[in-house]
Amino acid sequence: MWSRTEQVELALPIESVWEVLSDPTRLPQWHHFFESVEVTGGSSPVEGRGRYRPRGWAGTLHERTSGRFRWSASYHRLVLRQPQPAGGVHEFEWSLLATETGCRLTQRVRVKGPPSPMFARVAGRPSARSLPLDGVRLYRLAGGGLAPDALRVVMAGGTGFLGQHLAADLVCRGQEVVLLTRKPDPALPFEQVAWDARTVGEWAEVFRTGRPLAVVNLAGKLVDCPPTPDNVAALRDSRVAATRALVEATCTQAVRHWLQASTTAIWSDAGDRRLDESSPLPTGQAALPQMTGVAQPWERAAEGANTDHLVWLRTSIVLAQDCPAFDRLAGLARLGAGGTVGPGDQWFSWIHLADWLAIARSALGLGPVELPSGVVVAASPEPVTNAELMRLLRAELAPARFGVPTPSPLLRVGAVALRTDPALALTGRHVTSKVLTNFPYAFPRLGSALRDLLD
Repeated sequence: MWSRTEQVELALPIESVWEVLSDPTRLPQWHHFFESVEVTGGSSPVEGRGRYRPRGWAGTLHERTSGRFRWSASYHRLVLRQPQPAGGVHEFEWSLLATETGCRLTQRVRVKGPPSPMFARVAGRPSARSLPLDGVRLYRLAGGGLAPDALRVVMAGGTGFLGQHLAADLVCRGQEVVLLTRKPDPALPFEQVAWDARTVGEWAEVFRTGRPLAVVNLAGKLVDCPPTPDNVAALRDSRVAATRALVEATCTQAVRHWLQASTTAIWSDAGDRRLDESSPLPTGQAALPQMTGVAQPWERAAEGANTDHLVWLRTSIVLAQDCPAFDRLAGLARLGAGGTVGPGDQWFSWIHLADWLAIARSALGLGPVELPSGVVVAASPEPVTNAELMRLLRAELAPARFGVPTPSPLLRVGAVALRTDPALALTGRHVTSKVLTNFPYAFPRLGSALRDLLD
């Protein structure tokens, strides 16, 4: 059996959400997977049969080969079971739980039966993705709007992985979010404004608001590229130019909270040193150009921002479903290649996506804790070595818990073929946060984080 579970928080009464969720025919209005849903074969308001058509290329094939599904809706739980032509079942389950701030939506997607490994790849995973974005649509459909004291959060780099998740999390909690992007995407359920990420233009009007203003700056070229001089310059310049444009655009508009993205890679390869927010940065040859040489000027570019609360969030490796870094590691383990990478003693500092989102909300003054201005490390309190990371992944994924190691020379050759930077895997840092000593981590240990993500 294949399964995947995700949750989103909605700042709405549970009955408001249930009014929409309990009706299967409304799935196409908020869920990305369903193009149409027709309920047939029964008059009961809480159960019955029906047919659906998935969006995209699978729609026609599904209509020709699949029969009717069964559904039931009761006690704030909607279940839809679709039998598959080759045997097995594709099952969706959505449930609601009341919380202090509204309700929590949990989605579980399962593929059961003999053909489940193949069917999980072609239908299961595509149907389970994008719950945060689906949650935004459901929130609005159920009457969700802005909280009375909502922030207007202007987010640069918001169409990337972390940006989409943070934007969705904030909107579903009643905050106003505007994304600055070079290529607006109509598929995203957010207000988007085009900018060039270099110069101040008409886009700066997004800061003219009567609401309290916040800035989240995640903008920059993806780091997964060979560390050539041109690529390093592009990594650095894309971040510095975007940050300077934001600082200039807000010079006459006070910002209540400014979350400036950064990375724990600013310490380059730190060996066995124990690092925290107060640790000095490397210099000379120890300061790798693609790490310290990119992150340090990125941070400096935010100095002088028109805000009383500026947090430089040095983020470690974020572990999440559909995150490229995590998917690559999990893929190695599934294929039996999940042995140690390189020497295996390099430190791996990490953070679960749920904890990163909570830290980011705290940087914006939205709890669960108050953060001071300055550098904050977003990392779990328990880093592991690469050898321990791969051992835990094998325990969850690998046949017989066996994994072929990847020696450093082989990794360097493979990095050339894949056009990536071998230092991303061969360097490491043991980084924890003193600022977040009392932070309520949901996933402080890697084992529990992996079990949550791998379900």
